[in-house]
Amino acid sequence: MQVHDGRTALKRSLNLPLLILYGLGVTIGAGIYVLVGATAAKAGIFAPISFLLAAGVVGFTGYSYCELSTRYPVSAGEAAYVRAGLNSRALSLIIGLMVVASGVVSSAAVAIGAAAYLRTFVPLSAEMLTVAVILLVGLVAVWGIVESVALAALFTVIEIGGLCLVVWIGLADHPEALDHISRLAPPFETDVWRGIFSAGLLAFFSFVGFEDMANVAEEVKNPSKTLPRGIIVTLILAALVYFVVVSVVVLVVPMASLVGSDAPLALIFAGAGPTTRGLFNIIAIIATVNGALIQVIMASRVLYGLASQGSLPSIVARVNPVTRTPLVATTLIIVIILILAAFLPIGKLAEATSTIVLVVFSVVNLSLLRIKWRDQADHGAYFRVPAWVPVVGFLSCAGLLISGYLLV
Repeated sequence: MQVHDGRTALKRSLNLPLLILYGLGVTIGAGIYVLVGATAAKAGIFAPISFLLAAGVVGFTGYSYCELSTRYPVSAGEAAYVRAGLNSRALSLIIGLMVVASGVVSSAAVAIGAAAYLRTFVPLSAEMLTVAVILLVGLVAVWGIVESVALAALFTVIEIGGLCLVVWIGLADHPEALDHISRLAPPFETDVWRGIFSAGLLAFFSFVGFEDMANVAEEVKNPSKTLPRGIIVTLILAALVYFVVVSVVVLVVPMASLVGSDAPLALIFAGAGPTTRGLFNIIAIIATVNGALIQVIMASRVLYGLASQGSLPSIVARVNPVTRTPLVATTLIIVIILILAAFLPIGKLAEATSTIVLVVFSVVNLSLLRIKWRDQADHGAYFRVPAWVPVVGFLSCAGLLISGYLLV
């Protein structure tokens, strides 16, 4: 058993496959099940290009995380990066709390969504089902990191299987869609690209989560090699899955039906039998519960990390000697999610998640740039990226953030 300063330490037990499945589980989450219609409303049939645009923006920041997560392989990674780069304890705490906020808001919103799907099978009120989902997720999260991530990995495989089912059913019912792939290439027209950039902010939300991999750094085996590989593979796979799924949906589903739907992927199964529709609904439940679980794991590790760094009371950094998980931090996160789900306008708060994360990414990129500028003679054994990567990462995040509001 590892002990730091008299405290039980987190257990390093995540290998590369588990880390990738963890990253895919939070990246390819509930967002893709609900965002296709919203992006199509702005970008039309060119919605897949908006997802590629978002992938490009995320990619540069992903490379910045590859270096930072190996320089500082700790929980509450973003807070540690900002403190090291910008030398500000206050800004470090703010960034850490912003990461926690994005996680708990997302978890609350996703839990409500899971409850809505569950109501088709369980005759209970939405409020009761929401509480049940949150408590269940909390119990799994404190069970143990290997157990909770292994369950999340299983859910992720099922979730990706559901997206494969979307592609298969869509192309099987509409094989002619393959003849219209060329329609996805946007013309060089101002209005078209305005819609693509505007939808890019929404599409960006679907990629939010890869950075959570950095916040389980203290539980990853050989983090200097495993973390960069996990981040890069996760982003590539997520971009491919999104592009293929969204392309099939916009080519198969009538645009008038797509833009007004809160459950756009379900439209693919409109002509399918009740068994197939029921199977997809079950997969959607798994996807939403999985998203909530992984966000709880992430947010609890950030609180644990902030406490370990001295920014929060030390009690929050306590690790249970039996489960080897941050029990106090996880319990606190669950309580906050229950309050958000019960009393606050989750929908409006969820809309701000992309904005919060883009601000965090911008500051993280600036931190890496400052670190590289200051430590030019440092030749430590960690993953390295050229100095222009955080520059482009900052500019692309700031540009997407601004365009998302100017081009509405």
